[in-house]
Order: sequence, then C-alpha cells, then structure tokens
Amino acid sequence: MRRTRLLLALLLAPALTGCFASPSSGGSAGKAEDASRLRVALAFPPTENLSPYGDDATVLSRLGVAEGLTALDGNGTATPALAASWRREDDRTWLFTLRQAAFQDGTDVTPAAVARSLRHAAEAEPAPAALSGVTLTAAPAGPAAVRITTAAPDPVLPLRLSSPGLAVFAEKAYGRSGRVDPVGTATGPFEIRALDGTASATLDRFDDHWGGLARSPGIDVKFIADGAARTAALRTGQVDLAEAIPVAQAATLDRATRKETATTRTTSLLLNTRSGPFADPGLRAAARRAVDTSALADGVYEGHADAGAGIYGPAVTWADGKRTRPAGRARATAPDGARITLATYDNRPELPEAAQVLKQQLEKAGFRVKLEVREYSRLEGDALRGRFDAVVLARNTLVDTGDPVAVLASDYTCDGGYNLALLCDKDVDRAVARAERVADLAGRQDAVMAAEAEILGTDAVVPLVHQRIVTGVARTVRGALLDPYERTLVGPGTRR
Repeated sequence: MRRTRLLLALLLAPALTGCFASPSSGGSAGKAEDASRLRVALAFPPTENLSPYGDDATVLSRLGVAEGLTALDGNGTATPALAASWRREDDRTWLFTLRQAAFQDGTDVTPAAVARSLRHAAEAEPAPAALSGVTLTAAPAGPAAVRITTAAPDPVLPLRLSSPGLAVFAEKAYGRSGRVDPVGTATGPFEIRALDGTASATLDRFDDHWGGLARSPGIDVKFIADGAARTAALRTGQVDLAEAIPVAQAATLDRATRKETATTRTTSLLLNTRSGPFADPGLRAAARRAVDTSALADGVYEGHADAGAGIYGPAVTWADGKRTRPAGRARATAPDGARITLATYDNRPELPEAAQVLKQQLEKAGFRVKLEVREYSRLEGDALRGRFDAVVLARNTLVDTGDPVAVLASDYTCDGGYNLALLCDKDVDRAVARAERVADLAGRQDAVMAAEAEILGTDAVVPLVHQRIVTGVARTVRGALLDPYERTLVGPGTRR
C-alpha cells in the first residue's frame, strides 16, 4: 500500500517548499550526523500536558513535533504538509490528497488516521480555536485521500487546517478520556522522548520523517518563564535558542544574536463585559479614553512595538488601508472610584510593566485598581470564568488559522472559546458571521474590518501595542524558523 501511495503522492504533489529539509538543502543522513543537539529555552511551560487542543499546540509546532494537513508560508498562504495537494469539490466539500508519511510509532498516515484525528478535534471540549463556529466531518476517500465536509461553506478550510490545534496523531494517541498524548505519536521531524512536567523536555530526531532527516539529532528544551533568565541562558551559552526575549533584556545581547521579527501579535486590554464595573459601556469607554498607547509603545516596549491601531497591526499589511472608524460607542461616564481588578501574566515580561502603567493611567482617570500578576497557566481559567474585571493579553491574531476571521469568532462572539472579554453582542455576531461567509479574498478582508469596527465599538477590547518579537539565536545556529505567526522555531534544517 505504501508503494501505491508514494506513486500517487509523486503524481499529485506540488513541489515542496523550502521549509523542509531535503538532500539538496542539507537534510541528508551524512550531514545530519555532523550537527549537535539543539538547546532551546521556551517561555511558556505546558499548561495541559501538551494537549494539542489548547495553548500547548504551538509548543508542539514550534519544536517540530506535530504537523497538520497544511502549513502557512510567510505570506499567510496555505502550503502542503501532510496533504500533498487539495481541491474544492463544492461549496462545502474539499478533497485532500495525502503524501506518504509515517507516525512516530511506526504506523502509516492513512486517510482513516487523518479522519480520526480531525473527528477527535471536532469533538474536543472545548473545541480548538481553529474550529470555533465550524462543524466539519472527515472520511477516507480511497487509498490516499480524505474528503472533508463542513456544515456551512468554508472558503478558507486549507488555512484552517494549518492550525497547530488540528495536528494529526496516530491512533494510540487518543485515550478513552478524550486526552491526546503526543509523545511518540506525531509526524514531525522531532519526537518527544521525555517530558519533565513544566520544567523540561527531551526530543530526538524522527528518522522516518517524510521530509528527510533533520539536521540536528535532537532538542533539549527548558521551559523558563522568567525572561531575564532566558536571556542570561543564551548569553552565557547554556542554550542556543531563546524565545520571547524581553525588550528590557534585548540590549544585553550582541546584535548578531538578537533577531527581531514583525508579528501579528497585538497586546490588548480586555474588559469584562458580563459582570463588574465594565458591564457598563460608559465605564468601558472611560477606560479606553484613559489609555495612552504611545506611552506603552515608546516606554514599556522601548520602540519594539507600534501603538495600537486595532485588533490587527502593521504585520497584517492590508488592514490599515481597509480600517473603518468604530461607530455607536457609548459616552464615557465618570468612574467615581469604581474598584477593578486588572490581571496579567509574567511569561511575557513586558506585560506586568504594561499593566503597571495602565494601572496608573486608569487611577488617574478615577478608577481604583488592584493589580494581579500570575503565571499564564494559573490565570487563563479564572479569566475565562470572569474572575477579573480587566486582562492584559498578548494575542497573535493569525496564529489559530491564518484566517483573520478566526480570532474574531473565537475571542469576541457569544460562542467563542477564548472570549476573555465575555462579549456577547448580536451586532458583533452578525458581522463576524458575514465575514465567515465571504469567499473572495478582498471582500473577506473588507468584511473582517467591518467586524473589527463593530467589536471596537463595544469597547470590550482596547488595542494597546502591536509587537515585534525578539528571539535570541546563538551565532552558531543556522536555520531557525522565525515567522510572523510564531508557529515555528525549530525545523528540519535548524542546526548548530
């Protein structure tokens, strides 16, 4: 069967992109053995034992462990991954032709296995953010293809399937409890061998990866929430790659080891619209008026960010020219000493400092502010339950699918799975639903910006800054994968 599938893949597959190792790009077995193990420091420890259905999904993708049917290139276009090609059969049906590939447990990536993975993702509680508002079914379609049908037309399904939350795993990954175990069951160039809670992980090269042997024999990962400690580990040679270098620490690195990438990440102030003082639109308007975003961009971020313009920032290059002014905003009312709890997390060191500046700005406007700072894994659950009045969050607006509609559906609609503002507004829901239905690219972008204006008009979210991410890369490292969606870091060609 594998021989047949290989012939089909060769006949149907487009040329592989440069994202994957090949003999011509240094992915041969001989050269791979010349490299050393990579030492990587990540900012966010696993919060759900590396489940792909939450924030841990990006850990799996950044370390080259898990893959989906598609991937995103630097322009936000869907490119082949486990699917070699695809075509749309009708408004609700797509056919994805698979390449020959194997899982890390030695079993084949078959249409049945892919369909099973997508079914588990669709049934997960809560559903992965990429499936917010989307119902899909998947079924084998012959020996090397999967047919995916959506309940409503989904013109961006190939983009959606690039989400780290929709990675494909072997059958043994799925337990009776619904938990997914990615250890030894994924398809990427690196395989998890050991996970030490939230402290460290050990990965080895997966020798049967469909893209060829990775250049590095393995990865030793440390989860270091403290940004200064991550920077020091790179500076002193303890690690080779360190993500999310704090802007306050960036100047301590040599220019050659400091890599700045424009990203689609926006830091925002999210206001609890369901309960507490910010259930009042007038007080939300007062909070918005109190915020000076330039003080954050120039002061806290030391020029490594742009002042907030909307949900989408400069890295989403088409957004600014299509942005419309929010209408129907409530008139600001006097806070009169309203007490609020402002929360954020310290995995991104700029956030506590930004929250402290916001505290001062809000207090100057007449609020009484209690600031609460936690590690992210201890904050998310309480934020989703509405335990805080306001949350400062750094959110990559295109990380879930590459489709700009997805973050609006997951973060700002009544049924959104990551709605920290607890917003439920019928006009917002209608605007997002309209954007989801538009297939034409330019028209979809116009609809997205109209929905953004509806959301901003509620004052549920105050965009603060659009970030540029600083990654520490040792001089000896080649092939680090730095992208605006922050989905990748280590790939087959990454080596030292």
